Amino acid sequence: MKHRHHKKPKAKRFNRGSLPGAAPGTVITQTPCTKQSVSVMAFANGDLVDETVDSLDGLKELAETYTVTWINVDGLANVEVINRIGEMFGLHKLALEDVVNVHQRAKVEDYDDHLFIVARMVHLSEKLKTKQISIFVGPKFVLTFQEDEPSDCLDPVRDRIRKTSGRLRYGGTDYLAYALLDTIIDHYFPVVESYGERLDAMDDALMNSDGSTSIHSIHTLRSELLELRRALRPHREAVNALLRDGHSLIKDESRVYLRDCYDHTIQLGDAIDTYRETCSDLRDFHLTAISNRTNEVMKTLTIIATIFIPLGFIAGFYGMNFPNMPALNSQYGYPIVVVGMGLTVATLLLWFHRKGWFD
Repeated sequence: MKHRHHKKPKAKRFNRGSLPGAAPGTVITQTPCTKQSVSVMAFANGDLVDETVDSLDGLKELAETYTVTWINVDGLANVEVINRIGEMFGLHKLALEDVVNVHQRAKVEDYDDHLFIVARMVHLSEKLKTKQISIFVGPKFVLTFQEDEPSDCLDPVRDRIRKTSGRLRYGGTDYLAYALLDTIIDHYFPVVESYGERLDAMDDALMNSDGSTSIHSIHTLRSELLELRRALRPHREAVNALLRDGHSLIKDESRVYLRDCYDHTIQLGDAIDTYRETCSDLRDFHLTAISNRTNEVMKTLTIIATIFIPLGFIAGFYGMNFPNMPALNSQYGYPIVVVGMGLTVATLLLWFHRKGWFD
């Protein structure tokens, strides 16, 4: 019978585009060549521009015309597009370097005339995946750069912008940046809840001893929770930096909403820590259950061996081939030995019962 060996999923490799010693702000991408798209949502009062553009020529004019212009770039393969947008909106070279190096932790950088925010979106399919999104916030523009995956969790924000009513449509760039951050962080909730459901299922399986839960599955779940915690925890510091460090681009009205976003990061962090502790408890419980089952097997084997030891001794003793052995030629020797063996077994079983070995 072939045994199936579970392979541990490989972690995403740490790749940095620029070589050691390269000049600061060197923008070199290691993203595979895939399709790159640029979408624009620009709005002011009741007007809205919502389109995917093929040319970058009109982006600066849109940003100057409308109150808020959100430009989203999907895919980082084309460095020329990134550099051109950076020159168009005066983005710092160090920030552009962090855009293409997608191993960044969540953070906030202040570059005087614009803010640079890094966040990590999370997605759970067969295993946990995280994706970097870089956000630039200026007086009249919000720029987002995403990795080459085509999907994100920002569709609720787009739908709210398309509605003519609502604070998002009439708010500034700071409120749009808050809405993006809040949506990214809130998307952690269903992922964390799914891990809670898996833990409940594992707990029930261990209690019922149905054998569907293994040390490997518990360890895999705990490793994914650790990865989720590493992705989420820096968001708390990033949001706190927006609250703590005063910046002219972040209005006081938006700070109220950022406090709620900060509270969500605390709730998620506490839930993840609790689930990781639960994984440790389940692992200990699983090992204890295995040890108890092993002890039960050993106890059963011990009872069987203890019963057959005296029987083997009696059979061996009367099986010796000595001609002058007492009762060797007795007519009732065989029945007496069999009855004696039966009484020995009965006595041992009664003694085991009184000791509670059969409970």
